[in-house]
Amino acid sequence: MLTYLQVRDLAIVSHLELECRSGMTALTGETGAGKSILIEALGLVLGDKADASLIRAGRERAEILAEIDLDHAPDARDWLVEQGLDDDNACVVRRLIVREGRSRAFINGRAATGAQLRDLGERLVDIHGQHAHQSLLRANAQRELLDAYGGHGDQVAAVATTFRAFRDLDQRLQALEAASADRAARLDLLRFQVDELSALGLTVEAIESLDQEQRRLSHIGRLQETVGRLLILLADGEPAIDDQLRGATREIEELAGIDPALAESRDLLETAAIHAGEAAAGLRRYLDGLDLDPAALQEVEIRLSQLHDLSRKYRVKPTELPELLDQRRAELEALEQSDVTLGDLRERRERVWRDFLAAAAKLTRTRQVAAERLSTTVTRSMQQLGMNGGQFSLQLDPLPEERASANGLERVEMLVSANPGQPLQPLTRVASGGELSRISLAIQVATAECGRVPTLVFDEVDVGIGGGVAEIVGRLLRRLGESRQVLCVTHLPQVAAQAHHQLRVRKETIDGQTFTRIEPLDDRARVDEIARMLGGTEITARTRDHASEMLDWTR
Repeated sequence: MLTYLQVRDLAIVSHLELECRSGMTALTGETGAGKSILIEALGLVLGDKADASLIRAGRERAEILAEIDLDHAPDARDWLVEQGLDDDNACVVRRLIVREGRSRAFINGRAATGAQLRDLGERLVDIHGQHAHQSLLRANAQRELLDAYGGHGDQVAAVATTFRAFRDLDQRLQALEAASADRAARLDLLRFQVDELSALGLTVEAIESLDQEQRRLSHIGRLQETVGRLLILLADGEPAIDDQLRGATREIEELAGIDPALAESRDLLETAAIHAGEAAAGLRRYLDGLDLDPAALQEVEIRLSQLHDLSRKYRVKPTELPELLDQRRAELEALEQSDVTLGDLRERRERVWRDFLAAAAKLTRTRQVAAERLSTTVTRSMQQLGMNGGQFSLQLDPLPEERASANGLERVEMLVSANPGQPLQPLTRVASGGELSRISLAIQVATAECGRVPTLVFDEVDVGIGGGVAEIVGRLLRRLGESRQVLCVTHLPQVAAQAHHQLRVRKETIDGQTFTRIEPLDDRARVDEIARMLGGTEITARTRDHASEMLDWTR
């Protein structure tokens, strides 16, 4: 709920601070004192379009700041998290309107766009009257309110889930059908590519081995020459390293018998002689196995040439050809099975569509029952609020199946007739701000327990009414204040007396400057203000007694 509102240099407001409480709060004061400016300020901080003409004369900018408690605003809290604008459970919104340049907005200290302000504002405050923040004027809000009133949450979720499942299957089916349009040509191409890539019978290991074999065969002469020279050095020459190491081992063996300190050197020479002999044997076997076969080299180079030709053709590295072959095989298999897949998808899509239609039809029936009940309740409240002969109806317009959505198979619309003889028309076409406010009040009272916007502001709710109807308006606003925060701008004492709290707005002129002030009223001050509203400029003891009596009725 709204806990604090600060306004600087807006119209005739120089500096105004308002602390708001739960329940119903009445804003009263003389005509022109600035009550409507407070509503305008609240609208601006929640995303209404700004106009530099609203800035106080002689000032370069106006500033509005609102603090909101999110304890009873889960939608707003979730939205802040999604937008990355959350700050624990706090919500501080600030709007700057400058005379030269664009206005700026901040949410929890971070810059925000006008669209973000409006999105957040729709989740926090409903301003009822001739204002853009009237959420009931939005088609989605009307449907959501009906579903909340009827307790349709599980059914709405089931319809949405089933519709999304149908839509996913339908998209997959369309994609597969599009791919199957050139199925024959694609099959021929894939079969050719798979055959071509399979012909070499290559794996990544085989490709690497082929490269290695090509390097070996192309350098076989150098290998033979160098290995032969090393064999002569190690074993076949005079003197050979192998013979010299064995001779040195025998000599040091005798010396180690004299001085054991030479034992380590003896062991190392003995090991070196063994390793030299093994190396020479290995080189001899390698040299015997070398085969200078030009035909083998030619065959390897032909295979490598084929490999690189395919690599260039398919624009991949040679080592990526095996993976490409696996991909083409998988696609070929999928396309060969596409007839089966298409049939399966069609069957699943039809089954899910039937499930959706059944769930949507069930939701339609429960919506119709809730719509009739809510229409009767709101109509009765409208007539109590002075709209004799007024009617309210929630109309469910069936949609053709091709226009079905996750919201079901109908469009929900609120229709009203404020006066006898007038046809029902959409709520958005109600011309009178007072009538719209009273209709909104009737709807909000009927749906108080399921409403999700925590703060309701009623402006012009009592225009054109008085007497007993005004008292009923006050009682309904007070009842609504038991479950929601209600701010009501009123000039009727019957309405103001019903409020849990009362604020007086007054205008002062100091040194030729006009200022708007606002002050909370205690019990005694409330008696005086209600008396003023009852009696005008002259307040008598009888008027005060009447005012006190009106306030006593609400305690």
